[in-house]
Amino acid sequence: MIKHNQTMTNSEWEIMRVIWTLGEATSRQIIRIMSLKKDWAPSTVKTLLTRLQTKGYLTDNGASRDRLYIPTVAEHDAMMHALNHTIQAMCAMCVGDAMANVIATTELSQGDILNLQRVLKEKYATAPETVTCNCMPNHWEELK
Repeated sequence: MIKHNQTMTNSEWEIMRVIWTLGEATSRQIIRIMSLKKDWAPSTVKTLLTRLQTKGYLTDNGASRDRLYIPTVAEHDAMMHALNHTIQAMCAMCVGDAMANVIATTELSQGDILNLQRVLKEKYATAPETVTCNCMPNHWEELK
């Protein structure tokens, strides 16, 4: 599983998206795809595969040639981990605006939009009128 607080770089996401799409992939397949998609050298791909294994996102079959890589984390789980990690780093007062901006600038299906409307309607029933800033610890004024 994902090691504590291990996030992926954009390049690592590119590799994982290929592997998730294929279900599993050999190093040869990944190198071929990434050379077409990003014009990456084989050494770049191998370095990223090693990093992804170290972070706990991939495992392999142990073969010395044409190694088979298998994801240890589902794509959905990795996306939720990355998104939650990013949101937790933001000021709570800014999260709503950031989400609105992402929704406004992202292509969504009609089904996606209906799902978002449903979730927001349910959330609205118990939402506070305002969200409190979480940038500073409670009682931080006492530290002045």
